[in-house]
Amino acid sequence: MKKTTQLRKLLAAPDILVAPGAHDAIAAKIIEKVGFQAVYVTGYGQAASHLGRPDVGLITLNEMVARAGNIVETVDIPVIADADTGFGNAINVMRTVREYEKAGVAGLQLEDQVAPKKCGHMKGREVVTKEEMVWKIKAAVDVRQDPDLVIIARTDARTIDGIDAAISRAKAYEEAGADVLFIESPESVEEMRKITSSIKVPVLANMVEGGRTPLLNNEELEKIGFGIVIYPTASTYITAKSVMKLMETLKEKGTTESLIDEMITFSGFNELIGLGDIRGLEAKFLK
Repeated sequence: MKKTTQLRKLLAAPDILVAPGAHDAIAAKIIEKVGFQAVYVTGYGQAASHLGRPDVGLITLNEMVARAGNIVETVDIPVIADADTGFGNAINVMRTVREYEKAGVAGLQLEDQVAPKKCGHMKGREVVTKEEMVWKIKAAVDVRQDPDLVIIARTDARTIDGIDAAISRAKAYEEAGADVLFIESPESVEEMRKITSSIKVPVLANMVEGGRTPLLNNEELEKIGFGIVIYPTASTYITAKSVMKLMETLKEKGTTESLIDEMITFSGFNELIGLGDIRGLEAKFLK
């Protein structure tokens, strides 16, 4: 089954789809190994891990597509990728969709921010007109080669214009052909319920630790009516804290010995990244 079709089936299922965010290919492999059914390629995490910079529109289309493609090659579950603003106007969006589609993603997310965009839980965001974003979505729907490719439309209007304006935009994006709606940074459970009750297609919940939206568990989100939840920052934050602890310990003690129990083993890591598969291919083809 195509990964795009697989993603659509997961979105149509009664249970909420949990798609943890991966800031790199190793995180994606772990997400799959633990048993999650989809992975989200987080733009926030890609900017941090690839550039060492914040999510403020610095990462380019080619960089994002390359990293999404690497993750597609790494896992055998559907990959949903952050495509920021589409990297330009409706014509740019058409190329963006084609490039992501060629990379093998099952779904991609487009947002209505003014470029350069910002993380959806930062202040200072601006949005394009509703009409401009509608045409971006129509262009994305029109240009996709695989009709099962999932187009996720995100609006950042809540923080700027309020929840009602954000829902109005979401409805317009739904009418334009978006398969999933994503209203960024609602600020209460009541707003979250209002969102899910207003939209017919699956609605995405974005759980950002320390962000503007209440951090609910997956069961609660499902009861409210969300069809999919992403965790875009968790792997990035926990990796940064773990590496910080590692380096501080090494600096202080001159050895990493006290942290060995907190590390994956040499053999375990080689297994995770597929060394055994490479050894099998070597035995078959390097004669």
